Amino acid sequence: MIRKLSLIAASVALLASCAHRNQTKNSDSMELVQTWDKTFKASDKVSHCKVTFKNQYGITLAGDLYVPKLDSAKQNVYPAIAVSGPFGAVKEQCSGLYAQTMAERGFVALAFDPSFTGESSGEPRRTASPDINSEDFFSAVDFLSQLDNVDKEKIGIIGICGWGGIALNVAAQDPRVKATAVMTMYDMTRVNGNGYFDSQNSEADRYAARKAWAEARTNDLKNSSFAQAGGVVDPLPADAPKFVKDYYDYYKTERGYHKRSGNSNDGWRTTGCQAYGNSRFLYYINEIRSAVLVVHGQEAHSRYFGENAFAYMVNGKADGYDFVRQPNPVPGNKELLIVPNATHCDLYDGGKGNFIPWNKLEDFFKQNL
Repeated sequence: MIRKLSLIAASVALLASCAHRNQTKNSDSMELVQTWDKTFKASDKVSHCKVTFKNQYGITLAGDLYVPKLDSAKQNVYPAIAVSGPFGAVKEQCSGLYAQTMAERGFVALAFDPSFTGESSGEPRRTASPDINSEDFFSAVDFLSQLDNVDKEKIGIIGICGWGGIALNVAAQDPRVKATAVMTMYDMTRVNGNGYFDSQNSEADRYAARKAWAEARTNDLKNSSFAQAGGVVDPLPADAPKFVKDYYDYYKTERGYHKRSGNSNDGWRTTGCQAYGNSRFLYYINEIRSAVLVVHGQEAHSRYFGENAFAYMVNGKADGYDFVRQPNPVPGNKELLIVPNATHCDLYDGGKGNFIPWNKLEDFFKQNL
C-alpha cells in the first residue's frame, strides 16, 4: 500500500509539473511529439512528460521533464538540473540522456531545445545568439524554480559541448545556479572568433570571416531565403580529421542521428552564428562563486577549451585569453576532471567505453545542491 501511494504521489507531482506544458501549448498552438523518439531507451525508473515555457524574448522553448519515481524511502521535493547541448543538437539526443540519467539518480531534470532549434519556436531556424542562448538557460531555471516538486534553492545546470561555454556564462550571471557541470565543452565565441585551435586568431582572418558573413547576408536578402551551411560532413572524406569522423559516427549513424538535429541534417544557417564571432563569453567566469565541475576527455580535440576555461576561472588568466582578472574568490569548489582515453563525442553518450562519469556527476550535484 505504501508503494502504491508513493507512485500515486509521483504521478501527481509529474502532472503538476506538466501543467505548465498545457498552459503554454494552448496559447501557442504548439504540437509536440508525444511518442518516444529519443536516441536512447526510456527508463522505467523515472516519469517523463513534454513541457513548454517562454523565455524573456517571447520564444517558447520545448523540453522533456524527467522526474524520479518515488518509493517509500524517498522525498517528493527534489534538487533539479537543467540540461542542454551540444550546439546544434536536440533534446532527444545526449542532453536527454543526461537528464534522464540524473533523474534516475534523484534529481528532477529538464532537457530543452534552445531557441530556433528542434521543437522550440523562433525564426529563422538554425540561429544562434549569445544573448538569447544564455536567456534560454535562465528561463529553464525560471521554469524549474516554479515547480512544486523542486527545491528552489537547489538548482544546477549541465552544458554539453558548445552549451558548456554557455553554461559557464550563465553560472557567472545567475546566483540561483548553485552548481554547474560542463561536459566536453566548447567556447563557441572563441572558436567563431579565432578558428579551431586559434589558427585564425588575427585581424586579417577575422576580417575575412566578417566579409564572408556580410556577403552571405546580402545574398540571403537577394534570394529571399537563408543559405544553410550544412551539418556534419556527409559523405565522410577518407582523409577527414579524427574529430570529424567522431562527429560523423555520432550524428550521422544510428548511434545518435535525429531528424530534428541540425548537426545530423542541414546544419546552421550560413550567418546563424555570426554574433558569436564578435563576442566573448567567459570574461567574468573567474567570479563564479558556486561550484563548477569541468569534464573533458583526454583524447578530445576540444580539450583545450575546458582546460583553458578552468585555468582562467580559477586563476584569472589562461592561454588563449587576452584578458587577465583576479583569481576566483571561491577557488576550492572548482574542479577539472580529465577522463582517460575519452574523445570529445565519448562524453555525449558514453561511447564504447562507458566514459561518462555518472557517479562523479551524481556526487558533485548532491554535495553542492
